Amino acid sequence: MKYDVAIIGGGAAGLFCAIQAGKRGKRVVVIEHNAEVGRKIIISGGGRCNFTNLHTTPENFISTNPHFCKSALSQYTADDFVRLVQKHKISYYEKKLGQLFCRDSSRQIVDMLIRECNNARVEIRTGSSVISVTKNDLFVVKASGVSVEADKLVVACGGLSFRKIGATDLGYRIARQFGLKIIETRPSLVALVIDGKTDSRLAGVSVDSDVSAGGHSFRENVLFTHRGLSGPAVLQISNYWHKEEPVTVDLLPDLDAADMTKRAEGSGKLLHGFLSEMLPDRLVKSFVTSGLQNKLVGNLSFTDWETVGAKLKKWQVRFCETEGYDRAEVTLGGVSTDELSSRSMESKRIPGLFFIGEVVDVTGWLGGYNFQWAWSSAFAAGRSV
Repeated sequence: MKYDVAIIGGGAAGLFCAIQAGKRGKRVVVIEHNAEVGRKIIISGGGRCNFTNLHTTPENFISTNPHFCKSALSQYTADDFVRLVQKHKISYYEKKLGQLFCRDSSRQIVDMLIRECNNARVEIRTGSSVISVTKNDLFVVKASGVSVEADKLVVACGGLSFRKIGATDLGYRIARQFGLKIIETRPSLVALVIDGKTDSRLAGVSVDSDVSAGGHSFRENVLFTHRGLSGPAVLQISNYWHKEEPVTVDLLPDLDAADMTKRAEGSGKLLHGFLSEMLPDRLVKSFVTSGLQNKLVGNLSFTDWETVGAKLKKWQVRFCETEGYDRAEVTLGGVSTDELSSRSMESKRIPGLFFIGEVVDVTGWLGGYNFQWAWSSAFAAGRSV
């Protein structure tokens, strides 16, 4: 079967690219190996899909070339996608920091994309795993149950995160097959495993903290797990963490040493009771030695306060690994931006070959940015194929 455009991957980027191309009158086929499209969309955001972020800027993305994402993001903005959501009368809300979620279900976003595909006469083939991709005059994609020819090929099959819903390295294999460079990949937006023994009593404790590494810091919750740390602040910093360097955690970001000593003046409380007003009791018991816990705050020396401050304000944590791709939100790294046009996402060396979404070396922060990259990069390609 002959098409103008073949798209491998029926996720956010693949479907959105198909919509744009179909609206331009192109004959488009989407090839998806899962039994249904949009599976990652469905499970995202706790089932409500954090579909964009109102405050999206190029600074919210990580790439070997930090300027690469600017063109696509300017072509299709967060406001543009919000208007599409509104057009389909999907109720949504801002959770925090510009993060927009469906009020009811993430499946509404998938249904919206399918309706738009139907309106654009896009053909969707599910349950078709790609067997081979070749190119002579045309691209030939052989998949289970189907073989198609197309003038243009768009690779939108994501990265390695969430293998339980079918993530594979297919996009990277196709890139390598055509001689394109790949930036080394690793799990992104993922919990970290502490190097050494952890205090099991802390599992489940969540604390508003400021977490720093690699010249970046994030102020959000930290969640203690049985193996290490998770929570939004840790997921964010995982993109900047390097194994040989510690991560600094400030468990009392609203207080400095002077604030603590001022609060302690005239208090007849033990240090344990004093700190438990600001931090979970289990954390205080784990972090502060019993000898200090049982001292009256009025009797603490300068050295005592320094010890407490170093532990709670400048906790140096060493991690040995991440929780891996199965727990990672997305994949860091991917097809090198040196290989692609930032305006169209087309390969500079292989005319007609495009890469969009997570498979590219552009990774957004936690909070809807990766979905916005999917929409923006797909729009850029869909207007160019």
